[in-house]
Amino acid sequence: MSNQERVLPKGVSAKDFDQALVRFREILGDDNVLVSEEYLAPYTKIMMAADDQDYIPSAAITLTTTEQVQDVVRACNQYKVPVWPISTGKNIGYGSAAPGETGQVVMDLRNMNKIIDVDPDVATALIEPGVTYQALYDYIKEKDYKLWLDPPAPSAVAGPVGNTLDRGVGYTPYGEHFLFQCGMEVVLPNGEVLRTGMGGIENSSAWQVYKWGYGPYLDGLFTQSNYGIVTKMELWLMPEPPAYRPFLIQYQDPEDIEEIVDTLRPLRISQIIPNAVVIAHALYDAASHVKRSKYYGGEGAISREAVERIKQEEGIGEWNVYAALYGTPEQIEVNWKIVEQAFGKSGKARIMYGDEAHEASSSFNYRAALMKGDMNMQEFGLYNWRGGGGSMWFAPVTTSKGAETRDQAELAQNILDKYGFDYVGEYIVGWRDMHHIIDLLYNRQDAEETKRAHDCFAELIDEFAKRGYGIYRTNPAFMEQVANTYGQTLRNVHTQLKKSFDPNDIIAPGRSGIRLDNDATS
Repeated sequence: MSNQERVLPKGVSAKDFDQALVRFREILGDDNVLVSEEYLAPYTKIMMAADDQDYIPSAAITLTTTEQVQDVVRACNQYKVPVWPISTGKNIGYGSAAPGETGQVVMDLRNMNKIIDVDPDVATALIEPGVTYQALYDYIKEKDYKLWLDPPAPSAVAGPVGNTLDRGVGYTPYGEHFLFQCGMEVVLPNGEVLRTGMGGIENSSAWQVYKWGYGPYLDGLFTQSNYGIVTKMELWLMPEPPAYRPFLIQYQDPEDIEEIVDTLRPLRISQIIPNAVVIAHALYDAASHVKRSKYYGGEGAISREAVERIKQEEGIGEWNVYAALYGTPEQIEVNWKIVEQAFGKSGKARIMYGDEAHEASSSFNYRAALMKGDMNMQEFGLYNWRGGGGSMWFAPVTTSKGAETRDQAELAQNILDKYGFDYVGEYIVGWRDMHHIIDLLYNRQDAEETKRAHDCFAELIDEFAKRGYGIYRTNPAFMEQVANTYGQTLRNVHTQLKKSFDPNDIIAPGRSGIRLDNDATS
């Protein structure tokens, strides 16, 4: 990249940036400081409806130790160079490996990939941010530990640390990932290392088992934030149960979502069904393994007639419930009777497990695998549904009440229809909440369609917020807008914390809408 083409960090002179690069090379070695266009290309690929030129890194650096992170952070403070930390860079649909804005240096932690410890007795794993789900899964299998992970989907290439820090979810009883995190090592913006929870006690044996430590609980401050760089994290793993029964329940009418949720809620709260249940719409189920063009080649959103043909020919319900029972065979039989009785009352549900479920649904195998912590990549098939490389995950939260869930589904479908996009959505059911996950798929090679996708996503955020539905996670192009929906008081608190932790604004400016230059408190 020539001097004329190079992208400098905001407010940093070419001289200061060059001096920062010299210092980075002293700390990391020449091969780990990337500045040429060829080597920066992997950090410029985005799927969101935004201008590529708004997400160009000034450089990328790869690190292998906590000490290197400390030294780099100190150099960044000296030269006022902002960094955008990533773990595995596979945050697909939420920004991938690109920086939050042009001119930031991507801090790539994928080579910090040590599995430091897995304790099979207390079912914990201490890992670095570059460890992937596949690597941890393989390690556990190699050691023959009877432990399960809780991966998202698709899972193998993503990392537990990054997913947990973004408050991601999975599909086993350990599906709420941050809930099952315990203890972090964090490099603060001044270069100091903080160990949260019990980690401040030297040689603590309880760092990975007791979340709270002493005084205010801090771990949450480092999720979806830019107050520090997490270099180690402890996860709780699920002991492998004696028996496991995945099952499928299909409903055929759009309005049945109310019955599904109201039937499911007491079973989840009471832990009769202990895992993070999925309620997948017909198009989400279909998109994982078929192309849209097989059923619809017209303009705008897919027609209702095409959806009905998909349901009939692919053996898919309008709503498809994927859940599982865990425990001893005796426990499973008792709980299965409760499930059958609850869902069988109206006569609308088709309730299946085993061979019947496998034959009924092309998605059952991969859903069953996810609910026992196995790796698979089938959901990458979503990107073949429409083609064109555009994907943005819209993720509002709802209470697990049927009327509210139906309201969200109808609101989303109406807005998507307005802009000519399909409702490719599902609900992931927690204990009392539900993550409403919608993949806005579009052709990013088409400028007009990209503009429509951007406007559609913006309207989804605003209209859902008007009805009291908050977004729990988003991509960098919309972080500012989502932050605004949560009110100025929260934004002021975030900014005050940023001032305290990072007065030079060097770690991921703009992450979750948090930056010093939008301070409303001064």
